[in-house]
Amino acid sequence: MLTKLSLILIAITTLANGQTVPGPEVPEKMKPPQNDQFILQVHAVGFQIYACQEADMKYAWTLKAPEAELHDQQGTVVGRHYAGPAWKYKDGSEVTGKLVAKVDSPDADSIPWLLLTAAGHSGDGVFNRVDSIQRIHTKGGLPSPSAECDASKLNTESKSAYTADYYFYAPSK
Repeated sequence: MLTKLSLILIAITTLANGQTVPGPEVPEKMKPPQNDQFILQVHAVGFQIYACQEADMKYAWTLKAPEAELHDQQGTVVGRHYAGPAWKYKDGSEVTGKLVAKVDSPDADSIPWLLLTAAGHSGDGVFNRVDSIQRIHTKGGLPSPSAECDASKLNTESKSAYTADYYFYAPSK
């Protein structure tokens, strides 16, 4: 508890002094552009949805879309994450992303960590300035084993539960 309180006090003091709060520790290729500042972190709880597809006479689970609720630090739902990939905040603002970099999760049973750049915006609110998004601290979300995708399951869907932290960045003012 003392550690969390200390981190909060450091963050408040840092913001009050006009300094930017550093983002999480990630591999170099997962870092947002140097001129970006951290603006929001949310915790996603939901599913990665896969479809059983056939290509070159082989069957495999292909990512169709994420489907997750976004929670703030107190656990309150503040938005959602869905196909695009897109994130929509409770204020109506939305950002869609495009993959920039990917690294394996330190947890081998989890989907990779991602760095995305904003590909589009809508609405007026917290997400209208976002230009970089990180997905880190992933748990779960991998598709079902390949053996479970065959001709009898062609075009069926499989949902895989996952959690992740999303960090949003915007250009410094």
